[in-house]
Amino acid sequence: MDQVDSTEARREGGAANGLPETPTSGGAPLTHVIGAGLAGLSAAVRLAERGHPVAVYEAGIHAGGRCRSYYDATLDQVIDNGNHLLLSGNDCAFRYLSLIGGAAKMHVPAKAEFPFADLVTGERWTLRINDGRLPLWLFESARRVPGTKPLDYLGAARLMWAGAEKTVTDIIPPKGILYERLWLPLMIAALNTDPSEASARLAGTIMRETLAKGGAACRPLVAEGLSAAFIDPALDYLRARGQGVTFGRRLKRLAFADGRVAGLDFGDGEIPLAEGETVILAVPQWIAPALVPGLSAPTEVRSILNAHFRIAPPPGFPPLLGVVRGTIEWIFAFENRVSITISGADRLVDRPREDLAADLWREVVTITGLPAELPPWQIVKEKRATFAATPVQDAMRPDAITQWRNLFLAGDWTQTGLPATIEGAIRSGERAALLTMRV
Repeated sequence: MDQVDSTEARREGGAANGLPETPTSGGAPLTHVIGAGLAGLSAAVRLAERGHPVAVYEAGIHAGGRCRSYYDATLDQVIDNGNHLLLSGNDCAFRYLSLIGGAAKMHVPAKAEFPFADLVTGERWTLRINDGRLPLWLFESARRVPGTKPLDYLGAARLMWAGAEKTVTDIIPPKGILYERLWLPLMIAALNTDPSEASARLAGTIMRETLAKGGAACRPLVAEGLSAAFIDPALDYLRARGQGVTFGRRLKRLAFADGRVAGLDFGDGEIPLAEGETVILAVPQWIAPALVPGLSAPTEVRSILNAHFRIAPPPGFPPLLGVVRGTIEWIFAFENRVSITISGADRLVDRPREDLAADLWREVVTITGLPAELPPWQIVKEKRATFAATPVQDAMRPDAITQWRNLFLAGDWTQTGLPATIEGAIRSGERAALLTMRV
């Protein structure tokens, strides 16, 4: 899963996000950005902000990659290809949204509250995290998971100092009420990998940047639409500065010479790169190794399954609800649609869509009390949603800097210190952009 009230330093990027600061320079050489997903767009926006010329090339016919919206004829609605959640501590994401004008498209709750429901017992509760760093919420039974005590939560703090080889369940025993009702759903959502094999180091980074900072960094935010918030404003921002995206341009080959990228081959003739020009490669991890000799990248992926139902949620239903002991993990409520998300969904992606829709709707009915008749629906299966966030796969992630002096990498699969998240993708693009301006 992926702070609205961040400090000015965070809004400006830089050291607060672990990113190097670079002054604006006029007359800079062109940077070529390959890929118009979130990583590529955030790189291009950062460059355009500094007055640095940029050319973006996208293989497909639309921008956004795995973070986009589209019109679905079955539902007669614009829906997201997946339900994505930000937390208010995602500083790079909020700097990006504020810069392009997409922040207004985010639902920003006043407090860090996470309602949950147990599908089996019908029990409901809400996790209410106070804003300060001191976790006072742990000492009020009405604000924590029912049946738990304050000391139960302390063990999870060890994730923040876990070794690179450890899994989440090496640190947090996979048993008990707290694990079942909090750590399991949160870790699967954040890592898209079962805690028994997921990297404790990556989980620890999430903890440091969110829960350890208190509720001000943990407010759950949902976009009115992914394209409306993250993609369309970025394209408008680039166009307004004389920059743009060329669609239908799939990079076939990088030409290397004298320790640098010397040309780009899109299949219709090579584009030579002048001295000083740079390249940011922001393509998926299964494409990059074919373009960059000897590149290490994660080889295992995990899926996410989303289901959308065209029906209004019940009055007063929360925008986000966690579900435990069910197939459904999270329910998102929109004006005329109920959507659900299941992370680590490899076990489900080959099941017939009709069976999935019927089974998932039965769980929605149990939770919401909506009519049992199946409404118009759509199933979206992202078989390669993220890299597998295991210690082995995490160790295979490359840095943004390559052996070629003018080639840099971006993408949530690069070594951002985070799992594959919106925050990680945007952070990677910003870092690659700042590195190009130092060449």
